[in-house]
Amino acid sequence: MMSFRHNHLGKLSLPQGTVWLLESLAEARGKQGLYQAQSPQLLEALREMALIESAESSNRIEGVTVERARLRPLVLGKSRPRDRSEEEIVSYRRALSWMHTNHEKIQRTFSGYVRT
Repeated sequence: MMSFRHNHLGKLSLPQGTVWLLESLAEARGKQGLYQAQSPQLLEALREMALIESAESSNRIEGVTVERARLRPLVLGKSRPRDRSEEEIVSYRRALSWMHTNHEKIQRTFSGYVRT
């Protein structure tokens, strides 16, 4: 892993590639506010789609599958689970919701996430 070093003037020296990435992040952050103001419905639809795809893919890795018609209502909290597989989908959604709601309280470590 790369570490950052202080230069001979005592200032932090960042690789140029890192600087470019930070500038791109700052630009994207500015655009995010614009999209939130101008297209909230589009962002909500994209958020829902990302949640559904994430729940389906992550659970499929674990061998959990659910009918496609049941997936959306389960992930969006509009339906109760009928069996163990559906309970897994709902639990995944709850975990994601908790992480999104409490992201500032979650201590990040290199080995994973630790609840504080």
